[in-house]
Amino acid sequence: MATYCRALSDAFESGADTQNAVNDVVTPYTLTSYAKDALKNYVPQLRDTYNASELDDDHPVRFTNRGFRIDHSDEREHEFCWRVPQAGRGNAFWIPLRINPEQESLWFDLLDESITVGEFRLQQHRTSWVLHVTVEYEVTEPETPDNPTRIGFDIGESKLLTGCAYQNNTPTQPYIYDGGRARALRKEMHTTLKRLQERNAEQWRVDERFDHYQNALTDIVEKASREAVEYAESFEDPVIVLEDLSYIRENLDYGKYMNRRLHSWAFARLTDRIEDKALEAGIPVEFVNPRYTSQTCHACGHIGSRGSQSEFKCTNVECWVSEYQADINAAANIANRFDPWGESVPWKLERDDSPRDGSTLDSATAHRESSARPAQTTLTEWG
Repeated sequence: MATYCRALSDAFESGADTQNAVNDVVTPYTLTSYAKDALKNYVPQLRDTYNASELDDDHPVRFTNRGFRIDHSDEREHEFCWRVPQAGRGNAFWIPLRINPEQESLWFDLLDESITVGEFRLQQHRTSWVLHVTVEYEVTEPETPDNPTRIGFDIGESKLLTGCAYQNNTPTQPYIYDGGRARALRKEMHTTLKRLQERNAEQWRVDERFDHYQNALTDIVEKASREAVEYAESFEDPVIVLEDLSYIRENLDYGKYMNRRLHSWAFARLTDRIEDKALEAGIPVEFVNPRYTSQTCHACGHIGSRGSQSEFKCTNVECWVSEYQADINAAANIANRFDPWGESVPWKLERDDSPRDGSTLDSATAHRESSARPAQTTLTEWG
């Protein structure tokens, strides 16, 4: 670990910006060829891709996939072991791995080489070591049924995730995953880390607390995304409809305070995990423009008002909706904006709701194409 970090630091500080230049710096170091090859790929990226001006102290050791090998035996307490080559000695030793049980099938796929491993990384967390392995596998993107059940999901602050099926032009059996725990964790993380920094706490203590909160939030993302897909599976011929985050992050301006809150919560993480798990379950996923979904009445299409975080009020006196749960209303709008039949949406807003880039409002054909594509995930385990 220390040798790798010195090689990384020297290559970066030397100004090397090509693989050949990095190779000249790292060649004298006692590292495996897999680690050196990873450095030759990574150091130029730090400048070109990440525009880094300095290095953090906690960089993991990176290896190219050429050096990855595992073994399995159900007679061991930790059934999977990772082969670690020793630089300059021509031999190797084996490290037992404690894997995530939910990813066990992928480890067996790695063992029989039915899926492809990418770069892998080893990182120390005080008394433990974590190995991150990136794998790629083919996922055939499912086709949209002729008469699908559209299921919209709204990601928010008050309610982390709200789902709503849209059947016969009617919101049906809504699903809500409360965001209170995630919101409390984010607030607690901000307060705790600020206090530790004010007290000049050791960096390892700050990192430990940060990792604790990030792991807890990751668990919430995994659970919420799993429940979302299970909810969709309860309907016949489901299609999951999500907001296109490029509009949320780039085209909408909620003001400084709200923008900070949006960016502080991992909208993309939750959206990506829902999409990944949906495709693995054979459920199509579509993306739509999210503009005004929280301000539009799902029944009549008029712009209403959101008097509180949880309440939507329709201002159209001819509409049967007076007050409605705001997140369910938004999820219903998201579901309704996907039009599998290619027809225009049968209602219009009282103001211009067209995207700034001129694309259509009620479809997402430019965002995804139905085809086989490589899916990617990271397997994490502890040595």
